[in-house]
Amino acid sequence: MDRKKLVLLLGALIIAIGTAFAARSIFVGDAAPKAEAAAQPTGPRVLVAKRALPAGTIITADALGFQPWPKELVQDAYFIDGEADMNTLLGTVVRYPITAGEPVTQGSLVAPGDRGFLAAALGPGMRAVTVPVSAMTGVAGFIFPGDRVDLLLSQEIESLDDGPPLRAAETMVRNLRVLATDQTTEKTTDENGKTVVTEFRTVTLEVTPKIAEKIAVGQTFGTINLALRSIADNQSELERAIASGDVQIPANATPEQEEKLLKAAMARPIDKNASFVTGADVSRFQRSTAGVKDSPATSDNSPPRTAGGSSAPVNVGPSVRVTRGNSTTDTPVSSKATSTAILSAQSNGTRRAGSKLPAAGSTVAF
Repeated sequence: MDRKKLVLLLGALIIAIGTAFAARSIFVGDAAPKAEAAAQPTGPRVLVAKRALPAGTIITADALGFQPWPKELVQDAYFIDGEADMNTLLGTVVRYPITAGEPVTQGSLVAPGDRGFLAAALGPGMRAVTVPVSAMTGVAGFIFPGDRVDLLLSQEIESLDDGPPLRAAETMVRNLRVLATDQTTEKTTDENGKTVVTEFRTVTLEVTPKIAEKIAVGQTFGTINLALRSIADNQSELERAIASGDVQIPANATPEQEEKLLKAAMARPIDKNASFVTGADVSRFQRSTAGVKDSPATSDNSPPRTAGGSSAPVNVGPSVRVTRGNSTTDTPVSSKATSTAILSAQSNGTRRAGSKLPAAGSTVAF
């Protein structure tokens, strides 16, 4: 091959390679344009919700956070970083719904002790009911707001016979949330941060309207006792509810929806399948029922009863048997009848029988 042809071949190869690189750079540049970073706000950092906070949500450390906010949009009601202490907001309750990323205002949170705190802490459709307690019926003061308790009703039931009354106790409701003890809606701690145990006279509980009616009636029967529940009981109750079909989770539910349904099921009160014990379950000398009601005694003026379906009357109580010849009759009389009344009945019967009959004999049967 001569030198001229070789130069031409190399030139064509160089041109082809250059064209390929140029075309590649053009197509790649059009397909992936360079993304410009969004401008970050340079204003102060304000407190915003990290997730959606419905009304009644209790604020925890992972619910809120500070985020830069445009200076011209900052309002006086916002919590500004450096001016507000987030630790003082823990335990407060959301009064109005707050969406994720929305700034938290001072009026949207209610602190314990503020007006309207208890109403804001109640869940939708729930009610607050207060029951009186003592050191013995209130677990000696070891119940705090946020705990969950069962309600037990102990009572004495009048017997239907002449025996002693029936003593019984039953679990009225389970899994009730404690809202307050006396007028305190938060735990009290000392200078070392330890919880202070104090006696209280009343406990306010979160209940449904139906359970509120049950508690109001139960207080008229006997004494209501509180039983503190273990934290692990909620999980076991949830598993039992799922197994029995009381909790239905849709097949197409997202993990967030499933978690929300499970939390609601763990928090709801339970007033079904109540258990009970009677005095006989505790002591062999106590009774297990209220007895059987005695049948009313037959009055003196009631007609005599018949035995075996026969027409012959069977008298109950004192009676007078009068014999006139071959005829004998039983006449019921009062238990307070005297001998004078008996003799009077005998003489009247003798006069009716006539003078030809022999003297009638009488027998008093008791």
